[in-house]
Amino acid sequence: MSDKPVEEMSFEEALRGLEEIVTRLERGDVALDESITLYERGDVLKKHCEARLNAAQMRIEAIRLSEDGTPKGTEPFSA
Repeated sequence: MSDKPVEEMSFEEALRGLEEIVTRLERGDVALDESITLYERGDVLKKHCEARLNAAQMRIEAIRLSEDGTPKGTEPFSA
């Protein structure tokens, strides 16, 4: 597990770290104190991933099509 500060991690690094934590916790062989520490780091990683995804979604543009189906331009993405 990386000790790199979460705010410096890319989405992929944070997701990989979160997956490692989930795997370790699911095995059930981690001491209680370490489980709590892992859970807390996992929560921070999850929030970081969510923030990165939300930021990416805001930057996505949807392609607008004219009535005949040809691209007409772009507009901000709305979920």
